[in-house]
Amino acid sequence: MAPTLVFDIETIPDIAGLRRLYAVEPDMPDAEVGEMALLLRRQQTGGSDFLPLHLHRVVTISCALRTGDSFKVFSLSEPDADEGQIIQRFFDGIEKYTPQIISWNGGGFDLPVLHYRGMLHKVTAPRYWDLGEDDKDFKWNNYISRYHNRHLDLMDLLAMYQPRASIGLDDFAKLLGFPGKLGMDGSQVWNAWQAGKSAEIRDYCETDVVNTHLVFLRHQLMRGHLGHAAYEREIALVRDTLAGIEAPHWRQFLEAWQA
Repeated sequence: MAPTLVFDIETIPDIAGLRRLYAVEPDMPDAEVGEMALLLRRQQTGGSDFLPLHLHRVVTISCALRTGDSFKVFSLSEPDADEGQIIQRFFDGIEKYTPQIISWNGGGFDLPVLHYRGMLHKVTAPRYWDLGEDDKDFKWNNYISRYHNRHLDLMDLLAMYQPRASIGLDDFAKLLGFPGKLGMDGSQVWNAWQAGKSAEIRDYCETDVVNTHLVFLRHQLMRGHLGHAAYEREIALVRDTLAGIEAPHWRQFLEAWQA
């Protein structure tokens, strides 16, 4: 089996960038800078406070790596590394394994954010950006093209690239009998970060990537890349791996898993 890497990011407002772009008074507290930006955004959009992608600061990238005989879940997160180091390590993993990368709305959010923030921090990612100049195989199957499978955006594909047909990961995972989101969603990350709950943000992000991996396995079954017996073995590998990790969020995840 070729390596697969499911990934998801969690972000907060880029306070330093907001200070730079809006000439904020230096003594204004970070929390007020963030609230100012969210208020301005609501005024601009007529309701939504979702910031432009270049103003999202990455605090966690969680990954589910399936390679060889193993399945592993891990995170690249603050405070263990700063934003530039987190993003560089993610792209270093692509450089090392050349995996198929899998996301839920990664083409619409996660990857553009990583592009903008990676450039901000002078990150290098030659394998990821190869369009066939270095490896001819990448001309016909690369990470950048929407219709190539080196990056598989499951949300985009299953909706046939029609935004009106898309579904949220939480609802679809639960519909399939998987746990879905547990205790947090993306809209709560900024408040959780301000409350010092970086570990909870990391745990939430990790459960999202496992949900996405499970949906991916069901998709592999549907398209015939896994038979029923192989699919059940993959599901068992995920269950057994999570059961062997001593962490409350995985106990909660397994308890919520219905099928």
